[in-house]
Amino acid sequence: MNEILEFGNKIFQNQKRKAHEFKEITLEIRRDIIKMLVRAKSGHSGGPLGIADVFSVLYFGAYMNYNPNEPFWKERDRFILSSGHYCPVQYSALARAGFYPVKEMETLRKFGSRLQGHPGRDMGLPGIEVSTGSLGQGISIAVGMAMNDKYLDKNQQKVFCLTGDGELQEGSCWEAAMAAANFKLDNLCWIVDNNDCQIDGRVHDVMNIYPLDKKFESFNFDVIIIDGNSTEQIIRAFDKFTMNYNSKTGKPTVIIAKTKMGKAVSFMEDKYQWHGNPPNEEQALLALEELK
Repeated sequence: MNEILEFGNKIFQNQKRKAHEFKEITLEIRRDIIKMLVRAKSGHSGGPLGIADVFSVLYFGAYMNYNPNEPFWKERDRFILSSGHYCPVQYSALARAGFYPVKEMETLRKFGSRLQGHPGRDMGLPGIEVSTGSLGQGISIAVGMAMNDKYLDKNQQKVFCLTGDGELQEGSCWEAAMAAANFKLDNLCWIVDNNDCQIDGRVHDVMNIYPLDKKFESFNFDVIIIDGNSTEQIIRAFDKFTMNYNSKTGKPTVIIAKTKMGKAVSFMEDKYQWHGNPPNEEQALLALEELK
């Protein structure tokens, strides 16, 4: 296991890149996820692996303004991980962006670690804006932040928030959507990880939330539907949000990212059973072999 658990010290800068340049970053993030989870022997594999492409572009494509050397920089944009159980992918992105030492990823879910099973602002990990994990609450916090930025502080900052699709079964998400549209929060970018998987099965079987695009359109969102595992489409989606923001359209943006749970690991792909399970040592070796 020592070979699996070695981490490189590669740090990626936040800058404009071409689509193919994100490939290495995304692979690094996915390898980090596997290594963290096999050491922790607990945690969520499927969602973090599936959304890694989006995190790669968001954190390392110059769409979100931040300064890892000054995590609470007053002019930063903010990212809220409403689906807090996805945290391994955010922990990897933050480490690779230079917010904290890469080696510290080895402490995921350990007693006293800053990297707990859900993000905790009180744990002191740089880059974590709020504590999340109670599904449906993070997007409400993001809406409140966007309202503050637009109407109280009147600054130029943007707020990004990721929810799962099963999370949209929470009524508070739709209250947040109603508020975002009502207050014309064109500084808000809501990303929905639409892998149609949740812990008990397919989202459309457990509690059908479709058609998502029509529902968000009815709340007066600008709706962008993409393949969430296509770097090219992710780039175009964030370009469109940036254009909407700069044009002051008065409409919040939602990116419905259709992903595959467990993406790039063949025995995990599109299998809801990997929602909340970590790989064992043998499975981790197989996964890392596929992620070369």
